[in-house]
Amino acid sequence: MSRTTRTGAIAACVAASLTLAGCAGSDAGSAGSSTLNIATMTFPQSLDPAQAVGSGLPFFQATYDTLVKREPDGSFSPMLATAWQYNGDRTELSLTLRKDVKFADGTAFDAAAVKANMERFKKGGGADAKWLTDLESVKVVDATQVTLKLKRANPAMLFYLSDAAGLMANPAKFEKADSLKTTPDGTGPYRLVKAKTTIGTKWVYKRNADYWGERLPYENLTISFFDNETAIVNGLKTGQVNAALLQAADQQVSIESDPKVKTTKQEFDFQGLLLFDRAGQLTPALKDTRVRQALNHAIDRTTMLGAIRQNRGQVTSQVFGPDTQGYDKRFDSYYSYDPAKARALLKEAGYAKGFTLKLPRVSAIVNDALAESLATDFKAVGVKLAWDELDGGSAIQKVFTDRAYSGMVMNIGQSASDWVVVNELVTPGAFNMFGTTDRTVQKLIPTIQTGTGEQAKQAARALNEHLVKEGWFAPFYRMTYLHVSDGTVKITPQSGMAVPSIYNYAPVK
Repeated sequence: MSRTTRTGAIAACVAASLTLAGCAGSDAGSAGSSTLNIATMTFPQSLDPAQAVGSGLPFFQATYDTLVKREPDGSFSPMLATAWQYNGDRTELSLTLRKDVKFADGTAFDAAAVKANMERFKKGGGADAKWLTDLESVKVVDATQVTLKLKRANPAMLFYLSDAAGLMANPAKFEKADSLKTTPDGTGPYRLVKAKTTIGTKWVYKRNADYWGERLPYENLTISFFDNETAIVNGLKTGQVNAALLQAADQQVSIESDPKVKTTKQEFDFQGLLLFDRAGQLTPALKDTRVRQALNHAIDRTTMLGAIRQNRGQVTSQVFGPDTQGYDKRFDSYYSYDPAKARALLKEAGYAKGFTLKLPRVSAIVNDALAESLATDFKAVGVKLAWDELDGGSAIQKVFTDRAYSGMVMNIGQSASDWVVVNELVTPGAFNMFGTTDRTVQKLIPTIQTGTGEQAKQAARALNEHLVKEGWFAPFYRMTYLHVSDGTVKITPQSGMAVPSIYNYAPVK
């Protein structure tokens, strides 16, 4: 996968971390209400599914179905595709499609629509268009049968088809410039009510009376944008908001004291230092494994988690999340906080006097407390951390286009798919911009990509162990997020997403 196709993803990742201007009013109902009002701090710039990204998926799920449905536990079930099967080498994926499904204007959904949507998504330039890089062609067999021909085996394809790449819009609207940006036309459980919607503030949806599938429990769905979590917490306490995700530890503490609310915890994002320059092109010291190991031993993860996140999370030294096959609990604590060992490793590597590591800092991602904590830890072992202050736009240019830094502190979602983790963080691309590899990586990746069952699992675990011990990354901790309702709604967290799918909300009985 090219660096260009994957830079768009990081643009979305950085943008999602930045606060957007705006506010939202709301008119959520009380217990037993037919309206669900979800509060959010992110929103899509367009309702055209070709531009959809995971952080904004609920906006699209309301009006568009995906080919495959991803259940809360990460398993896959039928949606617009009722069945699927790979060929022997997993370079072809055959889909059987549901009959008698229509788009909003009455146009029939069929295999030709699948072909048109997938080709458009791949070429559309959206942040997740990279997901279909391996898609060579889409063959229409008949109205209910379609075959996806792949350039190589891609074990994450069902994951992609349950996410942005699987959203199905009406091809009849593709030729009408920009119509889907504000007027979605899908087969989903709701229709957008444009008269009550204010783009950028509040999106109002009403149940689709002609929906082919099971009716969701709410007649009306409203998604309201807020520019800060304090306002969201106030809305939850007063019943103006029914459900929301809270990331900030102080806001989580604030809401938990309210006896009316219901809360559910979920670990999703990890925060840590992604080391790009493992070949030492910009910072020669990073070429030595012992230096990367020293940086990991220098970080006081436990103190950092306590001071910055109020212990709301889990320290970790691995980038594979608990829902993956490659995850190994042992590697959460592989790198102990040991400044003496860090200094010894640096001395062995020829850096007894330390070195300077310059990193970009986007304040919305790296707050003052985190910036100071990391700089202090590194200084204690002789490494000078020089922060280069950037805004979101300049960060994307300087980090991922100019490749001006040896690493970056970021928040990264932990997918349930091993191949998504490998393809995003290990293969050459935005997060491996210098194309680092070695014999072990080259040996294990094909098995993860094409293997099945225990073989693929053991390869993923072996790769995870190798990455940890080689110090490819320096994760700090997985962050605990809090799903909160006003007491009237039961929320089920969604594997592979920080925000729940719209199917994961139900009235409290």
